[in-house]
Amino acid sequence: MTPETIRTLIEQGIPGSEASVSGDGSKFEAVVVSEAFEGLSPVKEHQLVFATVNEHIASGAIHALTIKAYTPAEWIARKS
Repeated sequence: MTPETIRTLIEQGIPGSEASVSGDGSKFEAVVVSEAFEGLSPVKEHQLVFATVNEHIASGAIHALTIKAYTPAEWIARKS
């Protein structure tokens, strides 16, 4: 499993999202920015992202995935 594959899965699974994924083959970190996170709790945001890659977690292709999820407004504020 590659970071690029995970990025594609997340972006296809959450339309309009932008993801950046780094990792070393089984342990990955994803930063995901999406309007879909508006009004959701952090737990719900993570569940939404995990749903896009759950099959690969279950198969063992992804051992660990750390998620940082932001709305576009949160992302802009964080970068300022």
